[in-house]
Amino acid sequence: YTQADKVLFIPDEHLGRNTGWNMGMRGDDFALWDPFEEMGGLTLEQIRRARIILWKGFCSVHARFSVEQIKLARELYRDVRVIVHPECRREVVAGADDSGSTEKIVNVVTESPAGSVWAIGTEINLVGRLAERFPDKTVFCLDPITCPCSTMYRVHPKYLLWVLQGLEQGIIRNQITVPPAIAQPAALALNRMMEITERP
Repeated sequence: YTQADKVLFIPDEHLGRNTGWNMGMRGDDFALWDPFEEMGGLTLEQIRRARIILWKGFCSVHARFSVEQIKLARELYRDVRVIVHPECRREVVAGADDSGSTEKIVNVVTESPAGSVWAIGTEINLVGRLAERFPDKTVFCLDPITCPCSTMYRVHPKYLLWVLQGLEQGIIRNQITVPPAIAQPAALALNRMMEITERP
C-alpha cells in the first residue's frame, strides 16, 4: 500500500486534530466529516484542501476537560503541572504543560520528583491509581466531577479471567476475526500511527 495524500481519522476528532497539529498542520488542513450529513457536511473544495478528514466523534470523558479547569488548577496550586490526553479538545491540549498517551502520562508522573503537583486530564481511574501509587506527590483530576468512562469499565479482570478459563477448557469466547483485505491496511495504518512522535 502506498501513502495517500489524505487521512480519514476515526473515531476521535480531537485526537486527529491534535495529532495533525503536532505534525504542523493548521486551518484548512483539517475538515470535520459529519456522518449524519450529506457529503459529511463538507464542500468538495473543503475535502480537496484537507490533509486530514476528521470523523465527528469524541470521547465523552475527555470532552469534559476545559481551559477553565486548567486555570482553576493553576490558581489552587502555584507549581502545578498539567498533563492531558490528546483526546481532549485542542484548546485544552494547548493550555496544558504536556499531553500524551496513557503510557506517557504514567511515565511522566512516575519520573517526576517527590513533592511535585500534577493535574491530569484523563479517565479518573488512571488518575486515582497514580495518586495512590505516589503518595509523595499531589495527583488529582482536572475535572472535579470525575466522570468515569463506562466503556472502560467493561474491560474488567473478571471478564479476562472468564476468557482465559475458557481457553484452558478449549472454549474460545468473544473471538474477533478480521478479513485479510481489511486487516492488512488496518495494521499498516496502526503502525504508521504509532510511528508519529508525541509532542515533547
